[in-house]
Amino acid sequence: MLSKPPNRDVARERREWALDQSRWKHERAVERGYRIKWGYVGIAYLVEFMVIGASLAGAWLFADYYSDGDNRAFYFMLLAPLVYAAVELCRVPLGILARTQRSWFVRGLAIIGIVFAAGVTTKSVSQLGEMMFHPRLMDAAKAKTALKDAQADRDSIDTRIAAANARVEQYATELEQIEKRSAENASQLAGLPAQRCERVYGTNSRGVRYSNLKCVTDPRTATLNAAVSKAGTDRGAVVKELEEARKARGLLDRGAADRKVADAEQTYRNAVNRSQLHSFTAMVYGVDPIEVSDAQVHAFLRIFVFVPALCAAFASTILALSAVSVRKTFMDEDDLGAAVSAEAAPYLLATVAETVRQEIATNPLRPAAREGSVIPLDRRTAPTVPPGPPAPVPATAGASA
Repeated sequence: MLSKPPNRDVARERREWALDQSRWKHERAVERGYRIKWGYVGIAYLVEFMVIGASLAGAWLFADYYSDGDNRAFYFMLLAPLVYAAVELCRVPLGILARTQRSWFVRGLAIIGIVFAAGVTTKSVSQLGEMMFHPRLMDAAKAKTALKDAQADRDSIDTRIAAANARVEQYATELEQIEKRSAENASQLAGLPAQRCERVYGTNSRGVRYSNLKCVTDPRTATLNAAVSKAGTDRGAVVKELEEARKARGLLDRGAADRKVADAEQTYRNAVNRSQLHSFTAMVYGVDPIEVSDAQVHAFLRIFVFVPALCAAFASTILALSAVSVRKTFMDEDDLGAAVSAEAAPYLLATVAETVRQEIATNPLRPAAREGSVIPLDRRTAPTVPPGPPAPVPATAGASA
């Protein structure tokens, strides 16, 4: 089925309406003195919303990580990011005001507001940048701490081995002295005379006679028995201490310390290789990534965090500033409402008349050509028609007309 051809009147009216709208917008822009390219403003707002959304998401994760499960602390940590987001949303309107306001005082206030809002955005975006590098930096820091501990353990292994050997020797000497003292006490105790027993007779207070067996022991026996018992107790304690000292000495192995340092170095190198910041820092300073210092890494971190944050803070603002076109960029600058003073009109007309007289005197008028051979002023509106009878008009054309 053939579609109905468009109505020419409707198409003409739509075209005229579009032209009227364009002329009205142009005249309004001329009266205002500026024109705003809303497409660029929309892009600037899109960038703003992306920055705000990323900042709020980062603040949410930051609060969830550092609040330690305390809901009150979690919501307290989200209050400031919400205010920062509201301040960041003001940068694009402030950029437009800085271009459209006629008062320099208001423009100055708008520029100051842009700087303040950009500072807030720099803070939020720099926090996001630091959070991006934080996990790798923490892994590298932990690996470096383990490496330093292993190196310190290896450096002190000789001293600790000497101390352990001295401790073992001390306990062995004490044990030897206790054994010697115990042997001496035992020999002295064996050399004492045996116990002497004799029967004793007598009469008690009631006049009854009795008969008892009385044994007499050498008084040195009790002392020697106590010395032998103490030697046995001391021997047990010293033997226990000697076993622990020998066990601790067995753990002190120089080869094991070297292997521990090698494993810590490999772990630290792996952590550094996974850290992009260490790689960039090593590339800038021309050293091995494992040899960069913490000061160099944090100096490069400031560049990687604050410079992109500043760029993100001013990117949408610069786009909003560029979205405003002032009046001098319009095509028809002659129709800007300029007025000629009434006192200056006679002088202007006299100048124009004098110019016309000089032109006529310099180039006199030529007589007009005969038989209608005058060249038309607009050559495009005078097509050349070959001589001959007029072409017949088709019936369909006349009907459609």
